[in-house]
Amino acid sequence: MLASRNSSSHPVSFVLLEIPGLESSQFWIAFPFCAMYTVTVLGNITVLHIIQMDLILHEPMYLFLAMLVVTDLVLSSSTQPKMLAILWFHAHEIGYHACLTQVFFIHTFSSVESGVLTARASDHYVAICFPLCHSSILTPSVVGKLGAVGMLRGVLWVSSVCCMVSRMPFCQSRVIPQSYCEHMAVLKLVCADTRVNHGYGLFVAFSVGGFDIIVISVSYVMILRGVLQLPSGEAWLKAIGTCASHICVILALYIPALFPFLPHCFGHHVPQVVHIMFANVYLLVPPMLNPNIYGVRTKQIQDRVILGCCQKDP
Repeated sequence: MLASRNSSSHPVSFVLLEIPGLESSQFWIAFPFCAMYTVTVLGNITVLHIIQMDLILHEPMYLFLAMLVVTDLVLSSSTQPKMLAILWFHAHEIGYHACLTQVFFIHTFSSVESGVLTARASDHYVAICFPLCHSSILTPSVVGKLGAVGMLRGVLWVSSVCCMVSRMPFCQSRVIPQSYCEHMAVLKLVCADTRVNHGYGLFVAFSVGGFDIIVISVSYVMILRGVLQLPSGEAWLKAIGTCASHICVILALYIPALFPFLPHCFGHHVPQVVHIMFANVYLLVPPMLNPNIYGVRTKQIQDRVILGCCQKDP
């Protein structure tokens, strides 16, 4: 009864905030964020265009990379334009359904990205330990099915989370103390018992992340065993070099992901400015780094970028 008197079914909109304590500098803070977002979009679109246009790159490694690129574009574009609008134009308000849509895209495509990295670890394992069978095991059809399974997993898990939130009554407060909507932040505005929602959200996060980390870890243990059995040091270095960029991308995804997630669950003494900065870094830095990591580490992509830059019109 108390919840019903102090809440409504759902508000018309929410209010997103800029970085606390830096309000006077927010106009200038937006410029580096805008530059990072621009690099993210240009870098990912360049890699995607190269993979699409060059038939030689229509192999499992590059098809998984194309999936990762699309995922990064969706993740960064689901939050950064609104954040820039907040910092530059004080456009703090976001509609209720737009907020839930943002929750859906952020968590769905975070799950998809984790799934793609897991599939790439399996691809590396097959390529290094069973090189003669690689093309017959990981055909384009199998790669497409793995991508579809990862997408379906994210959609099903996160749709359930969004449906549960949409059925809850909200309190009068509409303020989300960060620059985008995500599940835990929205859940704090609910005027009801949210233990089931919290429990299910944690279950989804740990089941998806935990499963993927286990598969990635097992894949790399098997890869390490296979690499140590290679006859020459040159072959050993080549195998390690093949995996290096993937390991960098994994670290770039999972390490920043801990900072915005853990304070919601366990940390009540983390300064809000630190939490919000890391929350923005989590959704902007990995999508910006990924195409640069693969561009530096992958000779085929390097060659095609250089060729495209140096090519002159007749």
